[in-house]
Amino acid sequence: DNWALLYAQRLALKQELPLYVCFCLVPKFLEATIRHYGFMLRGLQEVAEECAELNIAFHLLRGYAKDVLPAFVVEHGVGGLVTDFSPLRLPWQWVQDVRERLPEDVPFAQVDAHNIVPCWIASPKQEYSASTIRGKIHAQLPEFLTEFPPVVRHPYPPSCPAEPIAWEACYSSLEVDRTVKEVEWATPGTAAGLAVLQSFIKKRLKYFGSHRNNPNKAALSNLSPWFHFGQVSTQRAILEVQKHQHKYKESVDMFVEEAVVRRELAENFCYYNENYDSVQGAYEWAQTTLKLHAKDERPFLYKLQELEQGTTHDPLWNAAQLQMVREGKMHGFLRMYWAKKILEWTRSPEEALQFAIYLNDRYELDGRDPNGYVGKGNADALSPHPAGCLWSICGIHDHGWTERAVFGKIRYMNYAGCKRKFDVGQFECRYPPAL
Repeated sequence: DNWALLYAQRLALKQELPLYVCFCLVPKFLEATIRHYGFMLRGLQEVAEECAELNIAFHLLRGYAKDVLPAFVVEHGVGGLVTDFSPLRLPWQWVQDVRERLPEDVPFAQVDAHNIVPCWIASPKQEYSASTIRGKIHAQLPEFLTEFPPVVRHPYPPSCPAEPIAWEACYSSLEVDRTVKEVEWATPGTAAGLAVLQSFIKKRLKYFGSHRNNPNKAALSNLSPWFHFGQVSTQRAILEVQKHQHKYKESVDMFVEEAVVRRELAENFCYYNENYDSVQGAYEWAQTTLKLHAKDERPFLYKLQELEQGTTHDPLWNAAQLQMVREGKMHGFLRMYWAKKILEWTRSPEEALQFAIYLNDRYELDGRDPNGYVGKGNADALSPHPAGCLWSICGIHDHGWTERAVFGKIRYMNYAGCKRKFDVGQFECRYPPAL
């Protein structure tokens, strides 16, 4: 289920050439830990096995793409290169670096395989909110939301077979923090991800429309780790969920809103706004109001370590933080509350954003993602896709609310409001502080 691979295979078949799949394994990436790398590498083992069955050579290249890929292209006489798309600055830079180093006669194409409507086709500019992009995406879904053609067994074998991959050596070579352990609830790989999709459709989809904002109810898809690492396609999830439109219309419509419209809105922001992880990326009204209230007295001030350990005065916030640390996920409704409290309890909006992104990227299985930086997680289809830090702290894709201390006109949330929505005590009991 990958349009970049399908396009590459079509080119190879047309030219009667072998097809290579390469993954460039970098030793570290932002705040990613062994929790993230372990999930990714085990998913890649499944990819390597599938490629072998399809007579496609899979190569795990260790190092940055600019250092290993152009040499691979020359050595194997590669006739063309196809890559996937990410709007984030580091992957974008990797693509530019490879472009500069490729032989001049090797064409290079990029395919947006992880959005349904490709990012640059969905809209040619940064969209203000969901209401301004929704119509554009829905108008184009009939063209793009189609069944995938199959990847066929490739008839042209490579001249020399791919070297066996020393997976354990790859795992050992990583320069990442190993103290953030891998999680037990999420099994990496496409087969496991598709099983989660089926269990969502069978058991939880019917409740998604009514219970998605209740952290005590099992109503969310839980698919975001597999989406984030490309192990399950969002398009596949939508195609499967839409088969139940007649039975669960409200839930299916809301799932499409969250997994397509809101998700692609976050991608749009990161693609067209280079300050997607900074207060400078916020709208003018939000920057102004945050600046006006930057010197307001905070009711509490916490250091990063206190937040990380979940030792604040607020038992609900602590429970949400501990859920993320232990499970690599946090319920989408609580992600908003979590990020907004960080704004309230740190010295400045800039520090709040820095802390929120650090914790998100370090512990969330799907951290370092456009939805983590920007996306609104209120009706979180993809839990644990995070409510975006910029939505919560800087009002991105939101509007101004009643002015108050610290927050200014940024939307406010508090403990009492959460108590009105769900049984807060029940959630707190599930994630008690460590003794």
